[in-house]
Amino acid sequence: MIDSPAARPLGPSGISAAFGKSIGGHWKLFLAEGAILVVLGILAVLAPFLAGVAATIFIGWLFLFAGVSGLIFSYQSRTAPGFWWALLSSAVALLAGIALLWSPLAGLFTLTVVLIAYFIVDGVLTILLGLEHRRELTDRWQWIVVNGVIDLVLAAILISGLPGSVLWALGLLVGIDLIFGGVSIISLALAARKAAA
Repeated sequence: MIDSPAARPLGPSGISAAFGKSIGGHWKLFLAEGAILVVLGILAVLAPFLAGVAATIFIGWLFLFAGVSGLIFSYQSRTAPGFWWALLSSAVALLAGIALLWSPLAGLFTLTVVLIAYFIVDGVLTILLGLEHRRELTDRWQWIVVNGVIDLVLAAILISGLPGSVLWALGLLVGIDLIFGGVSIISLALAARKAAA
């Protein structure tokens, strides 16, 4: 018999008894992690420019490490098929990391433009998805379309605010993401505490 999530009994906390038991002893750590994320998120929302620059620098370091490690691994496997593609990909990551770290403000602008492009593409595709499934999702397809429209509205707000939106867009979104992530971890911690009691 296959163990499916639907077959597992849920406790009064809304999580499975086995899951609650496995993390119940660590609920305080989860609560602390969630609280830290919420505080960092609030700070990012209050100082979105600094949060955006910090995110740009962090992404720069990620690209830098990915590029360096990729070059090392590519060189070590230089006889393998696809060596030149792997080498080129690693070099691009390395150059992107150097560029973001060399000029975080220019990187912040670039990341904001990428964010705008993402909102536009995701918004259009989400609207098309909702319209395509309006027969199957008779009561829900409108919400999918609304989600896509919100993406397009966000893109329009960012475009209309350029170049000023560069100063707050990325940091604000990072802050909102941290807050929602922290709140979800806090709710999980409280549910685990209840399940362990």
